[in-house]
Amino acid sequence: MSQRSILIIYTGGTIGMVADPRTGALRPMDLAHLEEQVPELDRMKVCLGAESFDVPIDSSDMRPPDWVRIARIIGRNYATYDGFVVLHGSDTMAYTASALSFLLEGLNKPVILTGSQLPIGTIRTDAKENLITAVEVAAACDEQGRATVPEVAVYFEYSLYRGNRTVKVHAERFEAFRSPNYPRLAEAGVHLKYDRTAIQPFRSGALKVHERMDDNVGVIRLFPGIRAEWVRHALATPGLKAVVLTTFGSGNGPTDPAFIGELRNAREQGITLVNATQCFGGRVEQGRYVTSQAFVELGVLSAGDMTVEAAVTKLMFLLGQGVGEGGMSTAFQTSLRGELST
Repeated sequence: MSQRSILIIYTGGTIGMVADPRTGALRPMDLAHLEEQVPELDRMKVCLGAESFDVPIDSSDMRPPDWVRIARIIGRNYATYDGFVVLHGSDTMAYTASALSFLLEGLNKPVILTGSQLPIGTIRTDAKENLITAVEVAAACDEQGRATVPEVAVYFEYSLYRGNRTVKVHAERFEAFRSPNYPRLAEAGVHLKYDRTAIQPFRSGALKVHERMDDNVGVIRLFPGIRAEWVRHALATPGLKAVVLTTFGSGNGPTDPAFIGELRNAREQGITLVNATQCFGGRVEQGRYVTSQAFVELGVLSAGDMTVEAAVTKLMFLLGQGVGEGGMSTAFQTSLRGELST
């Protein structure tokens, strides 16, 4: 079998930062010096290419057009490389991973996002292991050359997760990510152990790169005492098309008539409302309790066991593809890329 080729795409984030010797401030590293920082890459028998954003950005500044830019880079290089590793800041990595899963339709090659909690040049950095294993996962294949993980995934601290199932759960620990409602795709120890029953099956056919995301989407986090007038102002945002309500428990919310009235007004104006739980794990079950029956009557869509990150980016994707109110219920509540358990 010929040597596998992997493209590393650097968008920004802690993993690519080095300390300025004069000031100590962190600045983006030149990717040309990546192998100097991680000499182990040279021993992996993988042909590496690299591409970087002209101006690397912190993941907190990542926006939907940047997700499209990453998807375009992958599409432009898809025939040349066997897999892709996206270096990305951890703060919004789950959003980017979710968005890429929707934008890359028909994907049959690995797209592995990784990053780090400490810069790659520091002594205790987690960046080296994350990068090396992400490259190894991206290069993994069977005897026929078919990718072992033909989907968008996140690798962090010995665990590989489906990208659109991940959430960031800790600001300081190296184990920064979890997949609350879906098993790990792989665990890295002495050996890389893949859970092949959890990984998307290999798909033949061409990749279709979508290039439109509609960001007229909002998120309203419910809390005890939330005021109807505040909700009214949020829902009155010009151009708003869809809102994710992050609710209590299995999808519950206040029964305050004024609050429900604002949601009803929004629905009458054609705004799509989605019910996603605030809980780390579990799923929305609208109508199970009296406190969610009004959502059912209003036509609020259930996010099931989707993460908030997946729900937000899926709405942006569907709106960007021109899915209107009439088709949104079916499209949103159908699993497109394994983001939703049926």
